[in-house]
Amino acid sequence: MSNRRIILITALSLLTLAGRAGDIWVSPRGNDRNDGTRQSPKATLASALRQAREWRRTGDNRVQGGITVYMEGGVYSLYEPVFVRPEDSGTRESPTVIRSVPGEDAVLSGGVPIRNWKRQGKLWVADVPMFNGRPLDFRQLWVEGRKATRARDVEDFERMHRICSVDEKTETLYVPAAAVRQITDGRGALKSRYAEMVLHQMWCVANLRIRSVQVLGDSAAVRFHQPESRIQFEHPWPRPMVTTDGHNSAFYLTNARELLDVPGEWYHDIDTRKLYYYPREGEDMQSVEAVVPAIETLVQVEGTLDRPVTNLRFERITFSHTTWMRPSVKGHVPLQAGMYLTDGYRITPKMKRDYRNHPLDNQGWLGRPAAAVRVVAAGVIEFERCRFEHLGSTGLDYEEAVHGGIVRGCLFRDIAGNGLLVGSFSPVAHETHLPYDPADRREVCTHQRIENCYFTETGNEDWGCLAIAAGYVSDIHIVHNEICEVPYSGISLGWGWTQTVNCMKNNQVHANLIHHYAKHMYDVAGIYTLGSQPKTYVTENCVHSIYKPGYVHDPNHWFYLYTDEGSSFITVRDNWTEGEKYLQNANGPGNVWENNGPGVDAAIRERAGLEEEYRDLKNE
Repeated sequence: MSNRRIILITALSLLTLAGRAGDIWVSPRGNDRNDGTRQSPKATLASALRQAREWRRTGDNRVQGGITVYMEGGVYSLYEPVFVRPEDSGTRESPTVIRSVPGEDAVLSGGVPIRNWKRQGKLWVADVPMFNGRPLDFRQLWVEGRKATRARDVEDFERMHRICSVDEKTETLYVPAAAVRQITDGRGALKSRYAEMVLHQMWCVANLRIRSVQVLGDSAAVRFHQPESRIQFEHPWPRPMVTTDGHNSAFYLTNARELLDVPGEWYHDIDTRKLYYYPREGEDMQSVEAVVPAIETLVQVEGTLDRPVTNLRFERITFSHTTWMRPSVKGHVPLQAGMYLTDGYRITPKMKRDYRNHPLDNQGWLGRPAAAVRVVAAGVIEFERCRFEHLGSTGLDYEEAVHGGIVRGCLFRDIAGNGLLVGSFSPVAHETHLPYDPADRREVCTHQRIENCYFTETGNEDWGCLAIAAGYVSDIHIVHNEICEVPYSGISLGWGWTQTVNCMKNNQVHANLIHHYAKHMYDVAGIYTLGSQPKTYVTENCVHSIYKPGYVHDPNHWFYLYTDEGSSFITVRDNWTEGEKYLQNANGPGNVWENNGPGVDAAIRERAGLEEEYRDLKNE
C-alpha cells in the first residue's frame, strides 16, 4: 500500500472519529476547561472520564453505542492515580474505551524529568525537584529510556559476598568485614545512613535497611531497622542459607554514595536533594532525557462487590515510570512471588490442619506490592495492545473480585516486580497457609484471559517475582504468551500450600513459550503450581534455556515443570521441554502427568508462544 493511500485512509478515519457524538478527545496540548471535541480537547484522562460520567448520569444520548476517549500522542504526567469509579462503567452494548489516536502513542507516566545537570569529576549532579509540594524520593532512574543501576558494591552478581552466620536472637547477620569496608569508616560507623542490603534467600530476596555495622576483626555484625529486622529473623521460610558446602546466602549492598563507581550507576542523597549519576559512554547529560518516578500507581479501577466497575477497555495505551517506596521506609521481606510478610514466625506445638495436610510449623500474613494499574471489584476490564514498561513494582494487577476481561497483545518490559498478577494471595487478615474459600464467591477473580503477551525483563529488582502470577483464581486462561529474561519462574498458578479444596478450579496454562528463566533464583520452574485446583490443565507449553547462576542456594534445585505443595487434580500433558527434569513436591491426589519432555511432537513446540499477528511485540 502506498504512503499516499495510508495517509488518506488515516485522514478519513480521523474525520470519522471526530464526528462521533460519544467521543471525547484528550491532548497534552489541551485544557480541561475545553469541551473535549477534536478541535477543543481536554488535557487529562481524569477530566475526560468526568465528562463521560456526567453524560451517563444525565442520560445524554451521546452515550448510545459507547463512549471512546481518544488520547493524542504524547506524555500525560500524573501527580496521582486516575481513579475509575463504578459511575464510569459502560455496558456490553455501550462500553467505555480509552485508546490512543491511531498511529500515535499516548503515555500515562508517573515520571519527573531531571534537568540542569552539572559535571563533578566523573559524575554528573542535578537538583531533585520538589513534587507536588513535597521532597521527592524514588528507587529508579531511567536515562534515554534505559534503566540505570542504583549504586551497589558489585557490578557482577557472581562476585557477591556471602554471609558468615545468622544470630536470630540478637537479629544480627555476620558478614566478612571486607564486604562493608566501602560503606563504613573502618570502625563500623556508616558513611551513608540509608544504605541497604539485598539478601538472597533461596527463592526470594529481602531488602533490609542497615541500622548499624560493628566490625569484629575479619567479620562484621550488621543489624537492621524495624519492622523488617523482626520479620527477617522470626520468619522461617525462605531463610538465609548457612551451609557446609560454600553455598551461604549471597548479598549485595546498595544506596550509598561510596558505592557509586561504575558507569550507569546513580545515587540520590535525599537530605541534600542531589542526584549523582556516573554516565555511560556517549551520554551527555546536558542533552539526554533522564526521568525518575514520583508515584506508585497510574490507574486505579475500583468498585465494590455490589457496584463493580464494568465494561472498560484500554487500547494501545502505555503505562510507564512508577516506583514503590515501601522498601525504603519499612524494608521488604517476601514470602513468595513478591508478597511481603507483615508478620511470620514459627509455632509450637504445630497447628493441626485437616487430614489432607501435614501439621503447620509456622504462620504468616501478607501484604501486596503496589501496581501501575490496579483493578479491584470489576467486570470485563480489558487491555488490548497496551505497554507496561519502566515500572518500579507490579505492572498490571487484577487484585480481587474481578470477573472476565482479556489482556491481549500487551508488552510487559523492564518491570521491577511481577509483570501481571491475578487473584488474591491471601487477604491481609487470612493466614496464608490456610485455604481461601470465601462465602461470597464474588471475591474470587474469575474468567480472565491472558493471551499473546510478551514478558521480558520483569522482576529485575525483586528477583522472586514472576512474569505471570495467579493466586486464588478460577477459570483463568493463560495462553500463547512468550516469557524470557526473568529472574525466577515464568508462570506461577495457585496459592496456599494446601491440598484442601478451595476456590481454585478450572484453570488453563496452554501453549506458552518460556525460555531464559531463573537468572537469579532457584527452587524454580518454567511453570509452577501450588494448591488444589480441580480440572486445571497445563498443556502444550514449551520450556527451555534455564540460566545457571553460581550463587543460588542449591545448584541442582531447578526444573522445567514443578507441581509444589498441595497441588492436586491438575493435568500436566504434552509439554515440550528440552529435558525431563520435573518435581512433584508434597502433591495431593488426582494429578495426571502424560507425555512431557523432548519427545513431544515438534509441532507443539513450534506452536507455543506468540501467534503470528502478535510477534511484532518482540521488536517494539
